[in-house]
Amino acid sequence: MSISILVNGEQFETTSKTLAELVTELGLNGKRYAIEVDGMLISKSRHSEYTLNTMQKIEIVHAVGGG
Repeated sequence: MSISILVNGEQFETTSKTLAELVTELGLNGKRYAIEVDGMLISKSRHSEYTLNTMQKIEIVHAVGGG
């Protein structure tokens, strides 16, 4: 069963049940990023226990190195 969420402002259909599953689905494993759900920053240590719900607003920020 899929749910509809917003990822960086765009509607996204997913079968992921947790943030950790969503990270894998989006191909972010091993990359530097931060995730905010409905305005609240969720630490990586909580991704596997954080359950996704329909119409949540998820913002993903990728860390970019440089100088």
